[in-house]
Amino acid sequence: MPTDSIWSYAPELGFAQGQDPDLTGYTVVASDGSTIGHVDRQADHHAMRHLVVDTGVWVFGRSLLVPVGVVAAVDTGGRKITVSCTRPEVKAAPRFRTDSETMDPGYLTTVGDYYWGLTRPGHAPGAPAG
Repeated sequence: MPTDSIWSYAPELGFAQGQDPDLTGYTVVASDGSTIGHVDRQADHHAMRHLVVDTGVWVFGRSLLVPVGVVAAVDTGGRKITVSCTRPEVKAAPRFRTDSETMDPGYLTTVGDYYWGLTRPGHAPGAPAG
């Protein structure tokens, strides 16, 4: 998976270019079956489309930024999305602190590099992304 594809929905999800689904409020589930939180909002700054996920209390109420390229499945009836990484991998992602970071190309690149590392062939689930 090229690094830039981490910012695009996988073609097999069937979303037309420029017609992203509204996933706000959907539950986010990790590949290991554990619930991560819910989609608080979506953004597309610098052609780096991502979801801001409210984790509730499991990481002390912080939000996470998740590139749309890690969305593995969308269940519109159940209002649930599944991401292609485990809960510990999502928790270990670069820290999201302020909304201004969603517009910072440097921060977004760091996040994209982290998640892209998780999608590389040979990466063992739960292992660090580097």
